[in-house]
Amino acid sequence: MENFIVSARKYRPATFHQVVGQESITSTLQNAIKNNHLAQAFLFTGPRGVGKTTCARILAKTINCENLTSELEPCDKCESCTSFNNNASFNIHELDAASNNSVDDIRNLVEQVRIPPQVGKYKVYIIDEVHMLSQAAFNAFLKTLEEPPAYAKFILATTEKHKILPTILSRCQIFDFKRISIEDIADYLGYVAEKENIETEIEARHIIAQKADGALRDALSTFDQIVSYSGNTLSYKSVIENLNILDYEYYFKVTDFLIHSDIPNLLLIFNEIIENGFDGQHFIVGLSEHLRSLLVLKSPATVQLMHASGQLKDKYTNQASSCSPNFLLSSLNICNKFDLSYKSSSNKRLHIEIALLELSKIISNQTVNQPTVKKNIEYISKPAQASSAVVEKKPEYTQNKTEEKSTVVEEKKTELSPENKTISNKSEGTTRNIVPKEKGNGRTIKNISIKQGLEALKKKNKDTVEEPEEAITTEFTQEKLNEIWELFTASYMKKSPSFSNAIAKYKPVLKNNFLIEYKVDSMIISQDLLSVTSLLEFLKDELNNNQIKLQAVTPEKSAQKTAYTDREKFTEMTKKYPDILKLKDQLNLEIDF
Repeated sequence: MENFIVSARKYRPATFHQVVGQESITSTLQNAIKNNHLAQAFLFTGPRGVGKTTCARILAKTINCENLTSELEPCDKCESCTSFNNNASFNIHELDAASNNSVDDIRNLVEQVRIPPQVGKYKVYIIDEVHMLSQAAFNAFLKTLEEPPAYAKFILATTEKHKILPTILSRCQIFDFKRISIEDIADYLGYVAEKENIETEIEARHIIAQKADGALRDALSTFDQIVSYSGNTLSYKSVIENLNILDYEYYFKVTDFLIHSDIPNLLLIFNEIIENGFDGQHFIVGLSEHLRSLLVLKSPATVQLMHASGQLKDKYTNQASSCSPNFLLSSLNICNKFDLSYKSSSNKRLHIEIALLELSKIISNQTVNQPTVKKNIEYISKPAQASSAVVEKKPEYTQNKTEEKSTVVEEKKTELSPENKTISNKSEGTTRNIVPKEKGNGRTIKNISIKQGLEALKKKNKDTVEEPEEAITTEFTQEKLNEIWELFTASYMKKSPSFSNAIAKYKPVLKNNFLIEYKVDSMIISQDLLSVTSLLEFLKDELNNNQIKLQAVTPEKSAQKTAYTDREKFTEMTKKYPDILKLKDQLNLEIDF
């Protein structure tokens, strides 16, 4: 029986050209080989399954190849390439740092570095999972890594760069490998399926790529697993059955029910999902992904964030056109809230059903909350007269649920001109156009323009010229000012005790041009605009002078020294009470400071 080789090993890239999704890194390495600018140490870092160790092996093989191609790829024919392909190369050494992480292992490696290569130009040391080395092993490796022999090259690979010492990082050229895109993984799965004579559906490859989360090795492992389950035909149905993924058709149906607020069908389809063995949190997370896909399709700039095949993307686009951005944002917020609280819920099925009920009410709530403006105009026509009486009702505004509805009805008689259909208001002398929106039973609904109302208000304010206030400059004395000041502090005590006490502490000072200077311990008190304004108005009224101005100042700091230590406090006390020294001498007291 032939030994089976998993696809991750069988289709492992052997050249830079075959590496998937890391074009910038492979181009940099090839240019370094071409220009002979190879560093002594490289650090390949990134998530699992993206090609770090693969690129390390390709680099080691390429720099030792004796006959590079025009594309700077190994020839696979020379002695160095042949020995590498047969795992018999003496110039390329791989070390697993997870199992060889002691100081002795690194010392043995350093001893090997001293021996030059017998065949080829370089001795390459690939250390995988280098972050597993111990602190002592890192320190033992520092000197060799910084100044290795000219023929020695080190390639370190890790998934956790933050665990590596900064002294190691500073000695390496660092290459950050990125996650492989869903499209690249799906295309590579199609290439592998073609090589293996397996028929695949593009939706099936996309599902595997999404499940792999940017790791090509994981995608190939999942591909082998599903092929073992379904045979030589890889369908979307077999993938979702094997990976326990909820069919996207369910999410399309649920979204349609949410748009139409169809609660019975929502509960029935969720019951069907539960009976099929899917978890409630699994469903709510999938619904969030579905709504997110609809949201990114609302703008041409974000369409590229949607990962789906052509036919499926068209289906998403059609449903996205029937969903408003507000609905999608509110739905995502609700789904996220119920996803976070799912684990703490005791009745998990009811928890998700409540989420569906809240989602189904979004459309109806948005419709109810829209502001409605009603303005009825009734025309009472008389055939024998040139004008008609118009009864105009002011609009009723509903602002909040807690606010009472108030309706103001005002009847005005105006004249209607049949030629231009305008209403002339006799009382105001203005003319307003009426655009009938709905006719029937002798009633016409009039449009209300907020813009026109604001323009009319601005014009009215512009026409109104404010007369300047007449200056009142009644003279008053400092004594009168003190009296009125005390009267204010007493009357204002109940309203603001802190402000009253602060300004009553110091007497005001009358300056030139009716400027009153008052002291406050902190300028924060003078920033109480309401209290300061009340004080100013009170002074103006009581002193009959509207030219009074207030200016707040802070008192000068006292130059008196404050006693802090025990000795200083005792000295100050004896100055105030000299008998303390006599008492101390009579009792032969010794004071220890």
